[in-house]
Amino acid sequence: MASSRNQNFIFMLISFLIILATTSFASALFSAKHVVIVNKLVTRATLIVHCMNKEEDKGVISLGPGDSFDFRFRVNLRKTTVYTCSFAWPGNTATFDIFRADRDDNPESKVGVCSECIWSIYEPAPCRDRRDGGQPNCFPWAS
Repeated sequence: MASSRNQNFIFMLISFLIILATTSFASALFSAKHVVIVNKLVTRATLIVHCMNKEEDKGVISLGPGDSFDFRFRVNLRKTTVYTCSFAWPGNTATFDIFRADRDDNPESKVGVCSECIWSIYEPAPCRDRRDGGQPNCFPWAS
């Protein structure tokens, strides 16, 4: 009798996992994100960008004035995903967490959820553009 219950439980668990892996529920659970970084330095200097997280290095990218760089990923199950970028332009270097799940994938955060997170990089601060065209949300550099 216990063996039959275990088999039923295992069957239900496997069925649930298959459904989870093949439906939009999985997409919602592991939120797809698209980060776009745009060079909007007022000095019109070239911006050197290097983004990474614990598992992945996006490489070093050189962006001319108005140029952009983008990447896609999914937020992890624990919602602890962080991508940190270093930025360099003549006479300056700075770092910033370009994506933090607690800020960018949290409906209760001050800036709300973004599925397409568009960042304009200015000398004084990185700013996340708003989809409604409103005033962007700017943040201090981490360093």
